[in-house]
Amino acid sequence: MDPEFIEVYQSPRRADCDERALVLASVGIECELARVDDGFVLRVTEASRLAALAHLERYRVESLPPAPRPALPPLHPDAWLGAAAYAMTLVGVAHSALDHWFGADWFSAGELVADRVKHGEWWRLVTALTLHVDAAHLITNLGFGALFGLLLGQLIGPGVAWGSILAAAMAGNLLDALLMPGAHRVVGASTAAFATLGLLAAYSWRRRAGLGGRWPYRWAPLIAAVALLALTGSGGERTDVLGHLTGFFAGVLLGALYGGSGPNLSGRESLQRIAGAAALLAVAGAWALALLRPFS
Repeated sequence: MDPEFIEVYQSPRRADCDERALVLASVGIECELARVDDGFVLRVTEASRLAALAHLERYRVESLPPAPRPALPPLHPDAWLGAAAYAMTLVGVAHSALDHWFGADWFSAGELVADRVKHGEWWRLVTALTLHVDAAHLITNLGFGALFGLLLGQLIGPGVAWGSILAAAMAGNLLDALLMPGAHRVVGASTAAFATLGLLAAYSWRRRAGLGGRWPYRWAPLIAAVALLALTGSGGERTDVLGHLTGFFAGVLLGALYGGSGPNLSGRESLQRIAGAAALLAVAGAWALALLRPFS
């Protein structure tokens, strides 16, 4: 007795049935194509019905067009302003310290000394970021800091970017001071540079997570940042490895927060101006406190 054939698919177009017949034939399911009043149907035996329906459903899902990805926000056109302000600040402080402006020893006044920070000289968390021991130290931090800051400024705007960089770098310096011995001394913007790297990587990671895609695509920014941290942030006699790690960690936390917040920070111009002005005032105010107070 011939097996009874049961309908598993119907379409007004024969081509649709032919496609699905090929799908079923490729997995060894026998089927037949028949003409009906309102189009064409595909039939299989009762024994093959469940398997045929499963394969046809999988084919339907795989044939769906990919969901459109949300449009990426435009890059902020004035991101270079933040990088330029960063460079001018570092060069200006280097020149002032070299010439002993105001008759002060800028290094004694502004370097991060763990014991002094623990006793309330919080401005050293900021001033230490702008001091460098020599030209090579300055140029290295200028290059990395300006590049990472420019990229971050393009994503979230220069004001928010540099305000956040300063906040994350201060947090990194504070953790460094709390964890190190009292005599521990540090200068340099490398903590800020690695805080910027953490911000940039974590922000990009969270944004990519919302776009879907495979895990290598989503996690690539963080993996690349950790590799760069290991490559550039852990060598040299005078390298403050802990400061690099704490700055990077603080940047990652803040970048992850921004990346998951949803709103486009770059487009809020009033926020950009407020955050940028706050960063500049914080640096100027910290140096005013450092130079106006007596120190030994």
